[in-house]
Amino acid sequence: MKMARGSSALSSLHLRRPLQRNFLIFMAPMAASFAIGFVWPFLQGMFLSFTQFKTTSNWKWVGIANYLKILEDENFLYSFGYTAVFALVSLVLINVLAFAVAYALTQKIKGANLFRTVFFMPNLIGGIVLGYIWSMIFDGFLDMYQTSILMNTTWGFWGLIILMCWQQIGYMMIIYIAGLQAVPEDMLEAARIDGANAWQTLFKVTIPNVMPSITICVFLTLTNSFKLFDQNLALTGGQPYIINPDGTSVHTTEMLALNIYNTFYGQNINSRGVAQAKAVLFFILVASIGLLQLRATRKKEVQQ
Repeated sequence: MKMARGSSALSSLHLRRPLQRNFLIFMAPMAASFAIGFVWPFLQGMFLSFTQFKTTSNWKWVGIANYLKILEDENFLYSFGYTAVFALVSLVLINVLAFAVAYALTQKIKGANLFRTVFFMPNLIGGIVLGYIWSMIFDGFLDMYQTSILMNTTWGFWGLIILMCWQQIGYMMIIYIAGLQAVPEDMLEAARIDGANAWQTLFKVTIPNVMPSITICVFLTLTNSFKLFDQNLALTGGQPYIINPDGTSVHTTEMLALNIYNTFYGQNINSRGVAQAKAVLFFILVASIGLLQLRATRKKEVQQ
């Protein structure tokens, strides 16, 4: 037995040594792809945010002027607040509903696998397609009230919330199911023996053990909400518009990603530098919020 163990350890050591010596060779393709696909475009984008440009080779240095213009852009400031509220509402609804569905489907009910497939299927449909489908659904319903989702800011907001929930709940459900199935059965059995009811078991045993899944789902929901673009473009396109006394307009259902898109591809070609500055701020914002959220929820994992 000792001989077998010794030979196995020796064989494992011989396998690891070449990998340890040549790990840079194995890492090189991934590092090159990351540098070409992310690092270089990001650095170039940051540089262009300080310029006024028509193409990447035709630029003029303007310094922080683009960033100062952002502070004067009423549409961008409105989109930031609108996106923040949208992200908060969708964060709560999607995770509560996804957890509830996952919890129900892990209770050994008939047809659970079929229900899992049905709930997950909307996530396979593209955002543009979903936006147009739901725009027809909402307009068919709102036609009874002689209005349209493009004419009502409130309906535009809740339309985006419903679409986002319908698409994302199934994906988050799968993650929650994996977390629920990993809860130790002996802990649940001990809680029942101690006389804990269903609610006490859920909040004192199940949810603390599912915190890693909650961390992942909250992070994905938060970042997806801030990055929402396709659905916003197809469902409302930022409409309805409000015309200010000074002649400027505010797009009442325009989120941050769509605002950047409209700025870059707008009629004023000189605004591309401003759009690039918005994109840099957008990246910093989403990355900062995501990291803060991960740090906050992972602390709860440690405590539990």
